[in-house]
Amino acid sequence: MGVALARLVQWTAAGYGTRALDITPLNETILKEIIMFAESFICKHPQEAKYVFVEPLEWKTDLHPSTFGSGYVVSATTVKSEESDENGQPLLFLSVPQIKVRSFGQLSCLLLIAKDTKLKEAQACIEANRNPVAKILGLDYNTMKEDSSVLNILDKLTKDDDTESEIKMKIAMLLKQLDGKTDDEEINYERKGVIYKDLVTCLKEKSAKFSENMSKQQTKFNEELQKEKDQPNETPKKEAASTLRKANPGSDKSTLEKNQINFGKNHMIKRLKPSLNWKTTVGSKEHRTSLHEEKHGGRLEKSATSVSPGKAQLVRKSADKVEEVVSESSSESEEDEEPPDHRQEANADLPSEYWQIQKLVKYLKGGNQTATVIALCSMKDFNLAQETCQLAIRDVGGLEVLINLLDTDEVKCKIGSLKILKEISHNPQIRRNIVDLGGLPIMVNILDSPHKSLKCLAAETIANVAKFRRARWAVRHHGGITKLVALLDCAHNSAEPAQSSLYDARDVEVARCGALALWSCSKSYANKEAIRKAGGIPLLARLLKTSHENMLIPVVGTLQECASEENYRAAIKAERIIENLVKNLNSENEQLQEHCAMAIYQCAEDEDTRDLVRMHGGLKPLASLLNKTDNKERLAAVTGAIWKCSISKENVTKFREYRNFRTLVGLLTDQPEEVLVNVVGALGECCQEYENRVIVRKCSGIQPLVNLLVGINHALLVNVTKAVGACAVDPENMTIIDRLDGVRLLWSLLKNPHPDVKASAAWALCPCIQNAKDAGEMVRSFVGGLELVVNLLKSDNKEVLASVCAAITNIAKDQENLAVITDHGVVPLLSKLANTNNDKLRRHLAEAISCCCMWGRNRVAFGENKAVAPLVRYLKSNDANVHRATAQALYQLSEDADNCITMHENGAVKTSSKVSAQGLVSLQNLVNVKAELLVTLLKI
Repeated sequence: MGVALARLVQWTAAGYGTRALDITPLNETILKEIIMFAESFICKHPQEAKYVFVEPLEWKTDLHPSTFGSGYVVSATTVKSEESDENGQPLLFLSVPQIKVRSFGQLSCLLLIAKDTKLKEAQACIEANRNPVAKILGLDYNTMKEDSSVLNILDKLTKDDDTESEIKMKIAMLLKQLDGKTDDEEINYERKGVIYKDLVTCLKEKSAKFSENMSKQQTKFNEELQKEKDQPNETPKKEAASTLRKANPGSDKSTLEKNQINFGKNHMIKRLKPSLNWKTTVGSKEHRTSLHEEKHGGRLEKSATSVSPGKAQLVRKSADKVEEVVSESSSESEEDEEPPDHRQEANADLPSEYWQIQKLVKYLKGGNQTATVIALCSMKDFNLAQETCQLAIRDVGGLEVLINLLDTDEVKCKIGSLKILKEISHNPQIRRNIVDLGGLPIMVNILDSPHKSLKCLAAETIANVAKFRRARWAVRHHGGITKLVALLDCAHNSAEPAQSSLYDARDVEVARCGALALWSCSKSYANKEAIRKAGGIPLLARLLKTSHENMLIPVVGTLQECASEENYRAAIKAERIIENLVKNLNSENEQLQEHCAMAIYQCAEDEDTRDLVRMHGGLKPLASLLNKTDNKERLAAVTGAIWKCSISKENVTKFREYRNFRTLVGLLTDQPEEVLVNVVGALGECCQEYENRVIVRKCSGIQPLVNLLVGINHALLVNVTKAVGACAVDPENMTIIDRLDGVRLLWSLLKNPHPDVKASAAWALCPCIQNAKDAGEMVRSFVGGLELVVNLLKSDNKEVLASVCAAITNIAKDQENLAVITDHGVVPLLSKLANTNNDKLRRHLAEAISCCCMWGRNRVAFGENKAVAPLVRYLKSNDANVHRATAQALYQLSEDADNCITMHENGAVKTSSKVSAQGLVSLQNLVNVKAELLVTLLKI
């Protein structure tokens, strides 16, 4: 109340002491809030209403004595209340026109008597009593004095442990509540803005130019300090120390007592916003087996606490259980690095906030309930987003105290503790300490609380903490996933129809916080399964139909994470979630658009989903969002969705109708890699069609594509090689690629350490060799290029082998090149690959063998290297392309008599008879003719 009056109300321009409240909407709002607070005080807080003010509130009133009724002694010019203090003084005394009020009870009655003139009376009271808190509670609570320290007040409270002091503190808390209360009458200490430690920091944040200039000054200052260190004789060390002290005035401990109690600061809730992670895609299962075990080495700090005796031991036992984490590297989708443990040095030059917070933690340990609540509220007034404040709480054992407070029966203490834990758990080291101290099981238990504010805070804190594998495991191990899923059921939580609007809002907030926590937990594969088994998908689908954007963002975020699993994508289709994702693409909220696009990106791996996106009209909003390039994260999500949707030809046709390709080509330059990967991926899919290849060429898109071949991002290289290869199908495009030295760049990527890049580059070389004007000479011009290709046949990666075989098929069409690769040992290397069950590799291997038979005695060499018998077994494949390639290879190999014998011995005639039913009659005739000829020759 005091801070609101001192800093928020607007006064007239008259001199101090005679100024009046200005007639403004802000003043009127503040006065109405004060009136509502004072009127209801006697009913809500009857014990505190009897408290006698240290000094009476006195002002000139327009009330006439005749307006007072029972409970008052009324005369012509005076009024006395029958209620008096212990000295017999009336708690209300009116001597026209002056009135004195000495309790909240009488103040409540006075406002009820005033009726229509209560606003005028409140204004007169405020104007006459500029510092009402000091008059009500005494100078210790003076909000206008600079030396009013909350630490002094707490110290006084702990020393004077009497009823009056406790009532005073409760009234102080109620006045604090007046400056900011929530819908459920709880104190709202959330900031309305950002707190800056000094003016320079504020200006740096607001002005880029100022920040740049200050950085230059700081650099110059550091250079001067370095010179002083290098030349110690010229400048005394004391002078340097003095300069440093001036540069950092906040380090002076004399400012410790300057932190006044604040009755009006409100904090802004920091929204959890996980960063866009393009590594967690549908292929994440392939990476799970390569994840490393997380190192468990968190130390429990020894810190005595008197808040709840014996709790520390229980906390440590709980922590020991958490430490027994079963190896789950195969079921986690990501692994976090253990951050370094930052400890403040004993002699470090720390700001005053560090020491103030440490003193507050001591009051948390040893104070009574009222002191604990005050200390929690005061601690919340600090900028807890600052690492210094976070570490101050941890270093003195405050984390253990805060976690112990969660295990008490006092709701206010739990709320205060959770609010602090929610803020400081953004620090990676703090959240690991919370897990080490066994905080997660307690928070999971709070999810069962009937108090909705508690459930919200617990879920939000879990959302912050569950950013690493061990924390996510702990949430699941202690039944947290099931409880978080239960929070999503808004309809079940709304049990009070009489106040449906209020309870709907609260239940929506509970569900939002639950979704937020599930979003963090869903980065674990095991947790995704737990969410599905707990019935999370239908509840998420139901919440997706709401109009609350704050709710939709974590809901879509959770679906986005879970959609990387095939069984989830099937469930998403079954629950008709795609329709709502498409609908929310038209939202005005950029973050919601981003996560909807990202969810579509994940789900569009399935053909049915791509069709659903088109059927529900999702391609058009995606195309329109492509033109909004200011938000790069949203642009990355949108281009990713377009890429995956472009796998279907029908969608490509639609995108061409929306004139998307020119926009995509325009995004090939001056964009972050996350966007480029998706743009190039989309172009790679779209350029499978002739019309789109022409558009890319006419829009001058080939040169930026070739320019991207020199990058180092392997995902980008995979996509850009595919796009260049798709463009190279047209001779006109191939001419441009060759002129830009694109083929050489593709060939150099065969040396890339990443197998996917090698394979994609080899596939891209195939159309380049096919459509180059003088392909043979072009290939020979790359020094060591043919040897490099042949050596890739030693790879263990099936995709690399298949792509290299395809490249060799095209290279071997030139006789000179075939001779060179033969000298490099291509025949034995191809023969070693013959015993494979991979149909894709079989097809391209057979084609490569067929082409390599055209040189010298390679046919005989293939027989000697035992490549013929495995080729015969290829005829048992169900793939017609394998049959066709094998027929060509066997035809070439059958030119050698020994190979014909090998074919006959391995049942080529019998196998070919089965294949003939599929339209390959010529193969059977071929083998029969060769076999009969051989028998005739042998008889002779």
